[in-house]
Amino acid sequence: MDIIGLGYLGFETTKIDEWRTYGPEVMGFQIGSTPAADLQSLYFKTDDRRHRLAFHPGRTDRLAYVGWEARGRMEYLAAVDKFRAAGIELTVGDAALCEVRGVKELIRFRDPVGYQHELFYGQKWTPNSFVPGRRHGGFVADHRGLGHMVVITPTYDGELEKFWIDLMGFHWYGSGAGKGKTGFFRAKLNEHTSHDIAYGHGPGRMGIQHVGLFVKSVRDVGETYDIVRKRNLPMMMTLGQHTQDPHMSFYHFNPSGFAFETIVELEPWHHDGFELNPESLSTWGHEIVGPILGPSVRTPDEQLAP
Repeated sequence: MDIIGLGYLGFETTKIDEWRTYGPEVMGFQIGSTPAADLQSLYFKTDDRRHRLAFHPGRTDRLAYVGWEARGRMEYLAAVDKFRAAGIELTVGDAALCEVRGVKELIRFRDPVGYQHELFYGQKWTPNSFVPGRRHGGFVADHRGLGHMVVITPTYDGELEKFWIDLMGFHWYGSGAGKGKTGFFRAKLNEHTSHDIAYGHGPGRMGIQHVGLFVKSVRDVGETYDIVRKRNLPMMMTLGQHTQDPHMSFYHFNPSGFAFETIVELEPWHHDGFELNPESLSTWGHEIVGPILGPSVRTPDEQLAP
């Protein structure tokens, strides 16, 4: 499938009011326009797309859906045919849902773990429309996608890897340097980063662990880091540089209980000629100062309840 990467993410939350101030003041997000059919929700921009992050009122804080961007209509239609040939249960989004998401067409389906995904093309955008919520150099998204995400799966088996590699057409990047079983996958058209989505094995657990967002400068990372510290927001890891990626980042927990990794590229990512097996997670920093799994990770029953 000709997928660019993450197009948008949707969450249910009990903390809409907290997000309304946290998003602009801490992360530098722009509060976007709210669709007429979804006035109770909160939409954030990180670039010129109509939105990249959506928060909907709910009874719990959890990941609601993951939006993947196909390059265009022809690639989208080919993907729909591939899903149907594989016997994947899918729902075609109606005009009302497409208008809420701001896209031309979409389908909905679930992965083997149970997470809700959407595949779309043609998201609305307005050139030079992004205005950060505070002084900020901007986020790196546009043609490369929103960023990356790590979710937890209660079971990890061949079915999951077959889904992402054989059906979705993602590249297998590796298992990283973390403890336990983790799989990293990169969209077919992603030539900029090592992974778009990763699944970490957490027996009896499910939920989103963190979302990685790229910013344009070291200053953007540093200023966000200072704001997080001054507000005494809970952190997962301090500033550091991962071994597998030439990036600097830190992790802190947001109002919904999962972490944001704020990342700057110290040098462009490049393909590796072989699968790396790093001896350590990071070359410096990234001291673990909080839980690796925040309150957003709970039991599958809690995550999948209607």
